[in-house]
Amino acid sequence: EATASALLLRAGLALLAWPVYLLSFLGIWEPFCKKVFFPFFLEKISGAHEKKSKRYKQELFRNLPDFRGPSGELRLLEIGTGSGSNFQFYPAGCRVTCTDINPNFQEGLSRNMKKNQHLHYEQFLVAAGEDLRQVPSGSVDAVVCTLVLCSVQSVSSTLREVLRVLRPGGAFYFLEHVAAEHSSWTYFWQQVCYPTWKLVFAGCCLTRELWKNLEEAKFSELKIQHISVALPWMPIEPHIVGYGVK
Repeated sequence: EATASALLLRAGLALLAWPVYLLSFLGIWEPFCKKVFFPFFLEKISGAHEKKSKRYKQELFRNLPDFRGPSGELRLLEIGTGSGSNFQFYPAGCRVTCTDINPNFQEGLSRNMKKNQHLHYEQFLVAAGEDLRQVPSGSVDAVVCTLVLCSVQSVSSTLREVLRVLRPGGAFYFLEHVAAEHSSWTYFWQQVCYPTWKLVFAGCCLTRELWKNLEEAKFSELKIQHISVALPWMPIEPHIVGYGVK
């Protein structure tokens, strides 16, 4: 629970961000955020995040080819593709299905598709992680999700969908920011920023303990590593990275 001082600072932050709260109340902020602000901001921040997380992603995706299906092809589904910053890490010939709840990333997406012509792009689905009904059960070899589980409506429903669309023996890859150690300053600031951050950044929750959701999901094998990806002035330093096998 947030302490009294965290609550006081939280109120102060909300006061500073009152124009956003007002626009949200008037129903203007959400569509603007979805169409303009979030894609723009995400592109800016993902550049910085990419530099810091690149070595972790290279390491993470290194064994992707091991999960090729019986046909020798690797069918990969990405949840929350955004502008496609993960494409560079996928092996040549990989068949990629992109999904995102927000269809407003076209510019960055087509730029990254042009840059990464070693992949086959199958389709782009506008879909939430909790509802991948357009994807048949057991039809993909790998599912990838980076910096997305912080903002899905329900983490457990998303992981249920992941397990449904994966074939037996397929793998789910993740890299996500998570709640800090409860006794730390980072966690204190996560508590302070929480409501305003969630409003400004399209539903992003700072204090999710996602490793617990992953441990509760029914993976036959799960590898999780706690790492630190520090960005200046951002309360999202603690991350988890790893993969689970169905």
